[in-house]
Amino acid sequence: MVNKVKLNDNIVFGDSNSPFVLLAGPCALEEEDRVLRIAEGIKKITDKLGIPYVFKASFDKANRSSIESYRGPGLEAGLKLLQKVKDEFSLPVISDIHLPAQAAIAADVLDIMQIPAFLSRQTDILTAAGETGKIINVKKGQFLAPWDIDHVVNKIESTGNKNILLTERGVSFGYNNLVVDMRSLPRMRKTGYPVVFDATHSVQLPGGAGDTSDGQRHYVSYLMRAALAAGVDSLFMEVHDNPEEAKSDGANMIYLNNLENILKQALAVDTAVKECPEIEL
Repeated sequence: MVNKVKLNDNIVFGDSNSPFVLLAGPCALEEEDRVLRIAEGIKKITDKLGIPYVFKASFDKANRSSIESYRGPGLEAGLKLLQKVKDEFSLPVISDIHLPAQAAIAADVLDIMQIPAFLSRQTDILTAAGETGKIINVKKGQFLAPWDIDHVVNKIESTGNKNILLTERGVSFGYNNLVVDMRSLPRMRKTGYPVVFDATHSVQLPGGAGDTSDGQRHYVSYLMRAALAAGVDSLFMEVHDNPEEAKSDGANMIYLNNLENILKQALAVDTAVKECPEIEL
């Protein structure tokens, strides 16, 4: 049994009577008009399909492969743009923080604070995020076993914050490759917190293009369906109107014009699973 994590009256993670929650948007914040266009496009689709939606984009991608890579507009400008998304489309927003000092500042805008996978064991950033009282989404590190997430949860809980989400985004398997062990999803759910499946980073090939990451977006829908069949509570997807022009992670991002059909598949699997009782073996 998973505890519900409530963002608002319409968005509740872990609610078996509602569809999965979608966290989606471009990898990094880009030009304002493009960001607003993507947010509006995803909102129209999720409104049509009845899927609870949180806009996602990073104000800083501090872990890019190359020093020359685009990182985003930064904390101040990025938070202003995320606030504009909130105001124009009445959408909650999620973004990453990379330093403990960013937590309190970002909490003024973010509805969900995300801890990047590479920082998922860092005690100071976990406790700083927890102390804000916001919902904290932790990306499980590519180097962590599913049961290692228990220690991460304990660090956030030490602040008194129990608004926690846990995201699976694949585990390192050799060089420049990730795999998803579907057994990790029910194991992470044993913490009592909702589990998110990151369908696009799971098909990333880290550093696979030399100075940037590569990706295999053609596998996204397969892994997404498998994760929903395993009973996850939320989907994370990076979406762009033209991934070929994206400034970060374009190779694994979903085309906005494909999103509706992908989400229809997702809803069908999610509904089927929720209509069946869980079986304990």
